[in-house]
Amino acid sequence: MTGTTFHSFAPVIRSAGLNGVLVSFGDTLTEPGNRAALAFTAAVARAGIDGVEECAPSLVSVFVQFDPLHLSLEALTARLTELLVEQDWYAAPMPDGRRFIRVPTVYGTELAPQLEEAAQAAGLTVEAAIAQMSEARVRVQTIGFAPGQPYLGLLPEAWNIPRQTALTKAVPEGALVVAIRQFVLFSVANPTGWRHIGQTALRLFREDSDTPFFLRPGDEVQFVQASPDVLERHKNDPDGGALIEAIQ
Repeated sequence: MTGTTFHSFAPVIRSAGLNGVLVSFGDTLTEPGNRAALAFTAAVARAGIDGVEECAPSLVSVFVQFDPLHLSLEALTARLTELLVEQDWYAAPMPDGRRFIRVPTVYGTELAPQLEEAAQAAGLTVEAAIAQMSEARVRVQTIGFAPGQPYLGLLPEAWNIPRQTALTKAVPEGALVVAIRQFVLFSVANPTGWRHIGQTALRLFREDSDTPFFLRPGDEVQFVQASPDVLERHKNDPDGGALIEAIQ
């Protein structure tokens, strides 16, 4: 591999079922591993491999679905191996078309009742917790669990807090929750083991749109502190008052 740096985890290709391949860039979540997964997903899409039906990133892996009637596992594995050695994917540039999105967010209050508990778990005051979370510029690492629902990170090490041992019965659409150095922003009301620390008015899943998922892997997001009045003002705005700009 030309011009690469050493990484403790070398990319691994594994078969996944009868018509899938998983390309893994790590066994735990890291920024370089997530960067590699996003960049490699874009590269597979650009390559236009005949017989590949879908290519989707997860936190540190890429799932490639193929049609075995038109492309053998061996041929696909060989082509993906060729792509892997083209560059150091852990240091690859991020894909084009990303956006930076500032989302008004209410921290705490009755809208997000587990902020104090989460701050205590992180060893921070409530004020310091809000400052760290509202100033963090986090990346959409993957979409999963529910339609359009993003996992975002990484947060500072203090936020490597565990999930709860019991489930919260439900958090509402637009809820911002935290655990294991990540945010999850809920696209629908759901139970969760993550602590509910913020609330937004953002609609992530738009079933009537040509692009139903508002956020995309690689987008960057800042959850800017706002008052409940701001959320109320934007309750009928699907963007929830968010400011959106292209990343050059």
